[in-house]
Amino acid sequence: MKKAHPKIPSKPAKGRVARRAAIAKNPKIVSPKVAASNPASNRAERAAERRGAIIEAALDEFIARGFAATRLDDVAKGTIYLHFKDKEALFEELIRTAIVPLVSRLTAPPSVAGAPVRDMIEGFATAFIHDVVTTRRGDIVRLIVAEGPRFPEIADFYYREVVSRGLAGMRALIEIGVARGEIKQKNLARFPQILVAPAIVAVIWQSLFSRHAPLDANEMFRVHLDLIFGERRTT
Repeated sequence: MKKAHPKIPSKPAKGRVARRAAIAKNPKIVSPKVAASNPASNRAERAAERRGAIIEAALDEFIARGFAATRLDDVAKGTIYLHFKDKEALFEELIRTAIVPLVSRLTAPPSVAGAPVRDMIEGFATAFIHDVVTTRRGDIVRLIVAEGPRFPEIADFYYREVVSRGLAGMRALIEIGVARGEIKQKNLARFPQILVAPAIVAVIWQSLFSRHAPLDANEMFRVHLDLIFGERRTT
């Protein structure tokens, strides 16, 4: 099942500078009447908006500089330390905001009761390709792959929040598929990594080789599922 989600567009360095300047100011003008009626609510709203702007600016900086070279002061000046104690905390929040909600779909109940397992997996794969592979979220995954060995704490966090949940969701779907007879290879549940491998290949391929050989990630995933479930019968 495919859901349309807005892409995170690529932004130039000037955009990063402008955004850092913008988040140093009050991002929302509240009328005196509204502010007087509920000042606590308005303060919370402004704090949430600033936090969101900081996370967006952090995405720019981490992608442009890498995790090792990025400093909190590169992201925003002023009160950023009231929101995040260090860049590790900021990077973790970026993962929670940009990646974790996508993986959470795996554990959500299917929209159609009794839907074929292949359809559920293909729907998730389509959404992942649309929301990660073809957007700047993919750069977060590539950053983990590139810098995770030097910074095991961020790799550990990504494993806990994203990888372990994704594998658990895939394993559960595989077990349902085996029980229904949709999947013949029962040992696949031991290695759910096999099922999601094309998604990782697509993320890496997009940044390294797409200019040489563009990859149709959706079609690659369909062929991969044909190998697991058997080719779809056409009527």
